Amino acid sequence: MVITAQARTVIPTSAGDILDFVGESDGSAIALAVLQDPMRGRLYAFVRRQRQPVTREQAAAALGISRKLAAFHLDKLVTAGLLSAGNAEAGRRGPGRTPKAYAPTRGEWDLSVPPRSYPLLAEVLTAALAEMGSAGQAAAGRAAADTGRRLGQQVRADRRLGRLGPERALSMTAEVLEDAGYEPDRQACAITLGNCPFAKLAARDPALVCRLNRDLIGGLLDGLGASPPLRAALLPAPSRCCVEVCTSGPASPPRQGTNAA
Repeated sequence: MVITAQARTVIPTSAGDILDFVGESDGSAIALAVLQDPMRGRLYAFVRRQRQPVTREQAAAALGISRKLAAFHLDKLVTAGLLSAGNAEAGRRGPGRTPKAYAPTRGEWDLSVPPRSYPLLAEVLTAALAEMGSAGQAAAGRAAADTGRRLGQQVRADRRLGRLGPERALSMTAEVLEDAGYEPDRQACAITLGNCPFAKLAARDPALVCRLNRDLIGGLLDGLGASPPLRAALLPAPSRCCVEVCTSGPASPPRQGTNAA
């Protein structure tokens, strides 16, 4: 079972295995063990997909369960630190108690046995790229585009995709980006991304990391081969990834690398 929280993916073998490491994982094992319950996992995924706090009534209706059962599982997610709870003041009318509303917390949860430090190495490499200047950053952009392009080509090969028009290409791109932790929101002519998988690195050097993110996604679009082509544009907005996939608008094509097919 794969569990994703804030775009960090871990693969526990079972709830029992996770619980064996409680106390050594700084809360990550507890949070991830809570998500092992299928209903809580579905509730957490539902709340994360929304762009505003969710009430117990909304969660219950979405999953087809009772309000009482929804409240029980939502409060377990709050206790584990996966959700925060507050009052749903917006849009409230009439007398009565203000309903409780739930939203995802901003933390990250990761569990590996034995412990790994991939984020530390990523910070080292990001710092090195920042010091290398334009030549090094251009090379990194080409590598990001090549990586995305290979991913897109692999998806085409695995799914035996033919010609992709804009609609099918947007749907396919959203599926791939969902698997990568971007939390895409498919719209009529665009895809906005609710989560940045590289948020910590982007906070350290947003100009560098956001460009690499754009090049990676641009390469993916190139590899998928939509006709007419989709574009990856840098359109920063609060609380989401700085890249937007669109069928028109500002064009930010990926850099062409030596490994392009």
